[in-house]
Amino acid sequence: MTTFSADNNDYVSQEELHYYKERSNGVGTLITACAYVSKNGKGFDGQMGIDHDGTTRGLSKLANVIHEGGAKGVVQLYHGGRLAVPRLTPNGETVSASAVTPLGDRGFYSIQQEPRALKTEEIYEVIKDFGEATRRAIEAGFDGVELHGATGYLLQQFVPPHSNLRTDEFKNRNLFALKLIDEVKNVIKENATKPFLIGYRFSPEEPETPGITMKEAFALLDDLIKADLDYLHIATTNAWAKPRRGIVSEKSRTELIAEYVNGRIPVIGVGSIHTPDDAALVLEKGKTDFVALGRAIIVDPHWVEKVKNEEEDRVIHHLTENDQQKAVIPTPLWKLILEVEGWFPVKKIEEGIF
Repeated sequence: MTTFSADNNDYVSQEELHYYKERSNGVGTLITACAYVSKNGKGFDGQMGIDHDGTTRGLSKLANVIHEGGAKGVVQLYHGGRLAVPRLTPNGETVSASAVTPLGDRGFYSIQQEPRALKTEEIYEVIKDFGEATRRAIEAGFDGVELHGATGYLLQQFVPPHSNLRTDEFKNRNLFALKLIDEVKNVIKENATKPFLIGYRFSPEEPETPGITMKEAFALLDDLIKADLDYLHIATTNAWAKPRRGIVSEKSRTELIAEYVNGRIPVIGVGSIHTPDDAALVLEKGKTDFVALGRAIIVDPHWVEKVKNEEEDRVIHHLTENDQQKAVIPTPLWKLILEVEGWFPVKKIEEGIF
């Protein structure tokens, strides 16, 4: 979950260290907010960077606080591509697979700027940036990296036919992700001295038409599984949402993906999981191997501990406007929680309603 709370140099801030420390107890693995790997890939204010060696000191502190709580730490690696924010990138330029303007509102800002198509050699430079970011994550003491190939960001921009109009080798719409995975795996082999995870987060569909359908997502999954990753992480806001296009089914996308993967690789399910029963249902009916908590563990940092101790009745499901300190939420994230109606369950104290 994004914190928007890095310091002015895009280094890990003290507020973020407190935030992650509070949420590292009880969980098996903590996946950080996404860190940008290239200067022209920054997607929002307060995003932490992992694009140069100067970021490693703060990342080491973050890995340490996660480990102190007993969890494994995974850094999510990111490039915004055409959804990077022009005022945050060098010369206000955005780049993508092709010069195709984003469809609709994606990311945290409405970006309507036409990106510049990356040259072939530049794509290899971005691949190298992901590799160097992986090296820094290893040096900082993390236990793995997750490649952010979801939510319309750069990795995903190569997959749909409407945003990949290339004529070079990367007209193969899954090739960018596969070459990037190879680079990261080589860096791990050369630098890691302990087991080090590589996961991939993907969107099963795109909301726009034209866009990725479930059928195209399955083709991507086949290639990702062959690439010998450690896990796949579904990106969806509702674990039980049904497919939009490409497949007609009464089953949810989570169920369809788990059935298609069929045990070939561990799958993380996610999306509107607020109670222990919600989590159990994703594991049992959704047949995923793991469950990820997002908003639920921001609202209650000790969700997992309470459930483990059979104290489900003590789990907090709503924030109030006075709960920032109690929930240990950085100020930039707290401001967004209060501003974006419906994103988080915030109880308006003066009105007495949710």
